[in-house]
Amino acid sequence: MTKTKKNQKTRLVRATRMRTPKPRCGLCGKTTRLIQTPCCGQWICNDQQNYVLFSYARNSCQRNHDRFTLCSSHYHEKHKGDWQTCAQCKKNFETEMYVWYGTNEYNFEKLENPPSYEPTKCAQCGKVIALGTDGYSMNGGKYFCWDCSEVRRKITAWN
Repeated sequence: MTKTKKNQKTRLVRATRMRTPKPRCGLCGKTTRLIQTPCCGQWICNDQQNYVLFSYARNSCQRNHDRFTLCSSHYHEKHKGDWQTCAQCKKNFETEMYVWYGTNEYNFEKLENPPSYEPTKCAQCGKVIALGTDGYSMNGGKYFCWDCSEVRRKITAWN
């Protein structure tokens, strides 16, 4: 190969690299250590190892998408069709959680026109509990906010 042809080939390779964008994590935008999700084939950070067990941290793009989206749940449960129109997915969750799993920031594509729902309230004090993000406990089918749960826990411990 002549020097001129080699230079032309090198320039062509460089130009192609510049035009072909590197894949980015669809959640945080990073370009290193990426994998494709098994559920939707989107690029995402390969960072599950960053999660510390029982820390409840939301510092892993891969774990967040895998644990907190209808997309991933639909895939893991082996439902048919699209998660956005899946009747089984809708039936598997309380409406508030269905909406949260379909619209939170861990989704690549958000649920369009989510159904409306009555907010969940603490059975003791009436405070609104956001089931997707707030701490709470349940007892006898009733929800208790974090503050009332702490009071109940202390009373139970004293008896």
